[in-house]
Amino acid sequence: MSIFVSGREIIYPKPESSFDERTRYPVKMLHLAIRKAGQNLVIKPSNKLMTQGRALLQLSKGLDVDVVWTMTSKEREAMLEPIRIPIYKGLIGWRLFLIEQSYEDAFFQAETTFDLKSYRLIQGHDWPDTEILRSNGFDVVGAPYYSTIFDMVVGGRADLFPRSIVEIWDEARIQASKRIVVESNHLVRYPTAFYFFVNKDDRALKKLLEDGLLKAIKDGSFDQMFYEQHQQYLDQADLTNRIIHDLDNPLLPALTPLENKNYWFSIK
Repeated sequence: MSIFVSGREIIYPKPESSFDERTRYPVKMLHLAIRKAGQNLVIKPSNKLMTQGRALLQLSKGLDVDVVWTMTSKEREAMLEPIRIPIYKGLIGWRLFLIEQSYEDAFFQAETTFDLKSYRLIQGHDWPDTEILRSNGFDVVGAPYYSTIFDMVVGGRADLFPRSIVEIWDEARIQASKRIVVESNHLVRYPTAFYFFVNKDDRALKKLLEDGLLKAIKDGSFDQMFYEQHQQYLDQADLTNRIIHDLDNPLLPALTPLENKNYWFSIK
């Protein structure tokens, strides 16, 4: 096992867009894990922009990046080494909808999961969510680039863009000029985890991140960071007043630690 040297660089994928704020919280959690593990390492983005699929491929080859955060699946856990501590406490599978503002009334009339299946959804073509939603009977358009999805919703090529509670509010704010809003009546939920992944051979980095995250959970700093970042989003979501649609996740690996209640968010 390699020994970490103070100042070693840990490279994560540079996001596809300068407006993409999805890196903010995972990077903070990376810093927390490394600090709790007692290391002094430099965390920085890759030189090149990367789609999610490209980042996963490069990581599997041991090229360009050292760590990626993404939703788990059986395929991804076969290709990469997961640190099985869900950094979003499962909320990545709690999905609200981004819609074009003028359609709000139409979606409010839907009540059942069957009703929702009459609409066309959109996701990234290589996201696990695409397969999860299709396996549950939804019509899903697979888009090649995250940055183009919002224009496709505005242009009527899709009706609903499911996004996790932890992502959707920043995206709605950034896309507000396009009349993109958060639909107010529904929550789609399926069990999943969003992990840090490293290369299969990088056991040292896996152990460092795992040790650091476990220490942060034990001393409460993990939950402190999680709720500091996400409590406002949970409040905005108004979860107790939404229709909840629970779906199956056929991609969920058997080793997902669903039994550890400290790892997951639940409605109290």
